[in-house]
Amino acid sequence: MLVETSLGSVTIVASGDAIIGLYFRHHIRRPAQETFGQEVTTAEDALLAEAAEQLIDYLAGGRREFGLPFDAAGDAFQHAVWSIVAEIPFGETTTYGQIAERLGDKSLAYRVGQAVGANPLCIFVPCHRVVGANGNLTGYAGGLRRKQALLELEEPAAVRAGRLF
Repeated sequence: MLVETSLGSVTIVASGDAIIGLYFRHHIRRPAQETFGQEVTTAEDALLAEAAEQLIDYLAGGRREFGLPFDAAGDAFQHAVWSIVAEIPFGETTTYGQIAERLGDKSLAYRVGQAVGANPLCIFVPCHRVVGANGNLTGYAGGLRRKQALLELEEPAAVRAGRLF
């Protein structure tokens, strides 16, 4: 399903009873369009319609988490990373190194970055909440402009009020 959002067009993909992907038009690791299957409308697919509604609600500031079934394809390490990423609270960030430490080995930070970058459920599994060790924005499959917009959307009001720009 193609969904128009405040961040541009996104394609939400489902298989069976689960959401398996969310991709921007120029997503860095976007699969070939023909692998997505037939495009449907909200009237034709209740799960995709619900996913689109929740995404739009989140981007409008009306939702902090998603209540959808997910089934991302990945290896055991990727799933371990994505599970940790899914636990990052709304409005907070963590680093690749901190995720690596949670996995038991700080030297895995680069590999964690690769797994975060391969997340097929961006936004739904909030990889935009993972930043570099110094707090700088690092890669995001949807582009750094979108990552910044998502972090600003989630920014606590007190922090936002204290910014000079």
